[in-house]
Amino acid sequence: MKHLIPHRVGDRLAHCAAAALLALVGTFAQAQDRTLDTAFGSLTVTGTPERVVTLYEGALDAAIAVGVKPVGAIITRGGSSVAEYIQPRVGEIAIVGTPGETNLEAVIALQPDLILASNRTNAQQYELLSAIAPTVVPDVPAYQSDTWIRETRLFAKALGKPVQGEAAIAAVRERIDAVSLQVASQVPQDRRGASVVRWMPQGAMVMATGIFSATLLEGVGFDVNDAGLVKEGRPHSSPLSEENLSMIDQSWLFLATLNEDGREALAAAKRSPAFRRLQAVEAGQVVPVDGQVWSSATGPIAAGAILDRIEAALSGAALAKVAP
Repeated sequence: MKHLIPHRVGDRLAHCAAAALLALVGTFAQAQDRTLDTAFGSLTVTGTPERVVTLYEGALDAAIAVGVKPVGAIITRGGSSVAEYIQPRVGEIAIVGTPGETNLEAVIALQPDLILASNRTNAQQYELLSAIAPTVVPDVPAYQSDTWIRETRLFAKALGKPVQGEAAIAAVRERIDAVSLQVASQVPQDRRGASVVRWMPQGAMVMATGIFSATLLEGVGFDVNDAGLVKEGRPHSSPLSEENLSMIDQSWLFLATLNEDGREALAAAKRSPAFRRLQAVEAGQVVPVDGQVWSSATGPIAAGAILDRIEAALSGAALAKVAP
């Protein structure tokens, strides 16, 4: 008599076999040499990197998203360590510089076997870094809707984690689709105008429509506008005076601060008549957001934090209250 396997048990066995095969394929892929197209030509990475240093916030995010914990990173803008949204996943990590300046001695001390850098790395910096360890510089234009996707794929491939990189990208796309349905059902078409603004002690700076958070807002159905105030290739405008706040008058205002100085400046601005006249203020649709995430971060994990905030705003849980 044949011993028949019940369908459910058979399905489980098939699932386990498929998972084992994927794991085997993933392990094999990680062990192979892979050639990367970078801003400074082709680069071959061998084996599985064990001591990774990231010199770009998007690289740190991508590394953590695919299950790699770097040994060194730069601080976030306006902070003294990596961004708060990612700190719980990073744990203890050595700081090797700022977004504008790398401490080469600190990098050397960590003995990295791979360095992940930003597309702003120039030839002289690349030469110094690549003398320490293979250095990956994305050949990806900034401020495009797919910039984060192309960077995540590159960094994941460099780390020997291409499958995990695609999974992280797919998860974000699914979230975007889900939030898009919420926007479509909750926000009228003619009330989806939005601006992303970072408030600094010098005043409000409009963020470019191509920055990561703005592209996600666009992706879920908002109409993001920088009022033509941001020059091409720049992440934000010059600070606006109170008299010019009307230039950022949109139905929704996603309002970021980086640190305590910015929060104090915003608190003072909220008391001004010019601020109170903004339609987002009158409609109760000013959404306070973390400047470290909304104006600096990029990558799959940052995307999750931004989409969480948008969902909270749609429910009314994240809206700012302006005192009378």
